[in-house]
Amino acid sequence: MSKTRAFQLGAAVLAAAGVLSACSGGSGGGGSIPPLSSTPGSTAASSSAEQLAPAVANPLPTDALVSDPCSALSAEQVQNIGLSGPGTSEQSDAGPMCKWKSATSQFNAVFISPITANKNGLNDIYANKPKDKYFEPTTVSGYPAVYADILDSRANGDCSLWVGVTDQLAVSVSTQIGTGQNKSNPCPVVERVATAMIQHLQGS
Repeated sequence: MSKTRAFQLGAAVLAAAGVLSACSGGSGGGGSIPPLSSTPGSTAASSSAEQLAPAVANPLPTDALVSDPCSALSAEQVQNIGLSGPGTSEQSDAGPMCKWKSATSQFNAVFISPITANKNGLNDIYANKPKDKYFEPTTVSGYPAVYADILDSRANGDCSLWVGVTDQLAVSVSTQIGTGQNKSNPCPVVERVATAMIQHLQGS
């Protein structure tokens, strides 16, 4: 598995206050972590790689995030979003991550992972664009980001958002919504989570 492109994590619901708790009962899949994509490491690893992604104008502090991804959200944010805290720390080839389940459904969860295996931040995600089924640049609270994944399962509750927090580090915020009203439209959920994460890293 390549370490150049961050993994596409399985996760689940979240959104602003109450979105998770608004999920109805039903069947759905739990969080799963598909493999890393196979982008050659030489493309993104080169220090002289072409700058494809927007630069991060105001880098955020990331030491705490990298050492403990579960610190990406405050306890108050976790509660307001409708998650069950504290999160659970896990480790993958792409870097550390934290998983929070919905407070109301075991089939819904969210993952946040700083992609430490990539050394060129969001630029490495942009380098993988030809392999992605969807690729939609955006901004989150003024920070460059992109919705992208090697599979398009958005209609089934999966959405992957990559946020550039420094020029060297991108953070993956991903959901897998197995049940509830957000299953067919999961991307606004990850945007709300990413917004909360940035606010917390800014000390807001």
